[in-house]
This record gives sequence, C-alpha cells and structure tokens, in this order.
Amino acid sequence: MKKIVITLLCVIIASGAAMAQKKFTFGPKVGVDLTHFWGKDLPHGMQFNYQVGAFMEYRFNDKISIAPEFVFAAQGGKMDARDYVEGFHGSADFYFNFNYINVPIMLKFYAIPKLSIDFGPQVGINVYSKGTAKAKADGASASYTKEFDGVKSIDFGVGLGATYNITNDVFVQGRYTMGLTKVFEDGDVYNGNIQLAIGYRF
Repeated sequence: MKKIVITLLCVIIASGAAMAQKKFTFGPKVGVDLTHFWGKDLPHGMQFNYQVGAFMEYRFNDKISIAPEFVFAAQGGKMDARDYVEGFHGSADFYFNFNYINVPIMLKFYAIPKLSIDFGPQVGINVYSKGTAKAKADGASASYTKEFDGVKSIDFGVGLGATYNITNDVFVQGRYTMGLTKVFEDGDVYNGNIQLAIGYRF
C-alpha cells in the first residue's frame, strides 16, 4: 500500500511539473458587455448585457500564448422606435435580444509580465433571437415580444483587447469584438460588443 501511495504521489508531482513546464492554465470568466449593432440599416443604440464562460491558455514562452474560450453571451442592440410610429408622443424603445455561444481564439502578446495584448478570431452560434418593444404614453405602458426570422445561425468576428493579471490567479480583461458576418439574411447589420470581464486561473 505504501508503494502505491508513493507511486501515485510521484505521478501527481510529475504531472504538476509537466503542467508547469507547459504553462497551461484554465478557469471561469464572467463579465458585463455593452452590445450594439453596426452597419447602415439599423441605429447604433447600445444596451447592457452579460457573458459567462470558461477559458484555457497555453503559454509558448514568456511573450506569446494562445487562449481559446467558450462563452455564453447575451448580445443585441437597442433603438428608439418613436421615429417609426407617426404621431406618437410617448417613449418607445425596441430591444434586440440575441444569445450566442461564442468561441474566440485569442493570440496573446505579453508586453510586460502582467499585461497582454489580445487579438484573434471568434465564431458564434446563435441560440436565441427575439425582439421586445416597450412603449409608455399618458401614464400607460405596454410591451410586446416576437421571435425574429431570418437571423443567421453563425456569426464570425474578430476581437482586440488586453488582459491585466492582478495576481497569478486573478485577471481583468477588456475587449472589443466586431462582427464580420451579417446578423440577418437581409440587411447591412453586424454585431458589436464592448466587454469587461474578470477571470480566475487554476
């Protein structure tokens, strides 16, 4: 039994050493997003959203690493709908509520030991796409939600940002992701996402 325990300990220590040599880390990340659409066919109103997911990072050396992520993100935009309703004198907003499973693959360049510049492609899979209209006038309010047709299931984009390592385990991250694929089958509309996240490395 003692030999088995010693052998297991040696395996664990050796595995830990190998992981340290590879500089492989992983963990969860959560964040808040300011999402919007860009393009010529919709106004560029922004709305607050969120993201939650996980990441992995493999450091090739002190300067370069690669970090794929798997993130659930609420995205979309907001527009003032009053201009589309003739004679309406209240408030009317339309919210585009889209959810994506995003897989960014970021190449990270460590400018200094605690700070990396991050850049890379992202592919997103649309899993939810609804719109909600909310209106208020003369002390009354109403809302209406409908599911969108003609939303593309795949969204390609590119991200640029930075990660600051507060400690060896905790980091904060800022990024802008620009969609390169049209959101709808028809129309010049693309996703945009300003992200601020915090993560923990194991």
